[in-house]
Amino acid sequence: MEQIRIHGRGGQGVVTAAELIALAAFYDGHEAQAFPNFGVERSGAPIQSFARIDNQAIITREQIYEPSVLIIQDSTLIGNVDVFQGISKKTKIIINATKNNWSHLHLKSKHLYFSPATEIALKILGKNIVNTVILGALVKYTGLISLKSLEKAVQTKFANKGTEIIKKNIAALKMIDKI
Repeated sequence: MEQIRIHGRGGQGVVTAAELIALAAFYDGHEAQAFPNFGVERSGAPIQSFARIDNQAIITREQIYEPSVLIIQDSTLIGNVDVFQGISKKTKIIINATKNNWSHLHLKSKHLYFSPATEIALKILGKNIVNTVILGALVKYTGLISLKSLEKAVQTKFANKGTEIIKKNIAALKMIDKI
């Protein structure tokens, strides 16, 4: 079972990211689940969400303590929240940042990837909602879900937001070639 933990701040699409992962995995023919972990936090407060992908029924409903993939949508959480808790040397870590200035991270995992998701989101979407950009990086670096299924998930999830929002988010997904 692949277990994905996503850290970010309220308003950055952290919960939606997990839902899109699960929906794309379902479209790829897998079993999947997504769920958030937050309370009464307000916009900007640290939150996390989770997704699981497997080829058989998923019966567990607990939080993910030992992720196989860790996505950090907001790098300012590093050092302020224990985002690296439970990682192993096999954990694939995707951070919304450029490679510069991260040499001080001494992590168990050697699978550390960076995505300039904020820069891309501001350019394409006009706001700092990085979830679809960082999910493009998830496709590129892990192969857990296909880009085709992720595009379909965006179309389904954002159907009520209009074609312009869908087009922009799919364009953001496809920026993986620029990473």
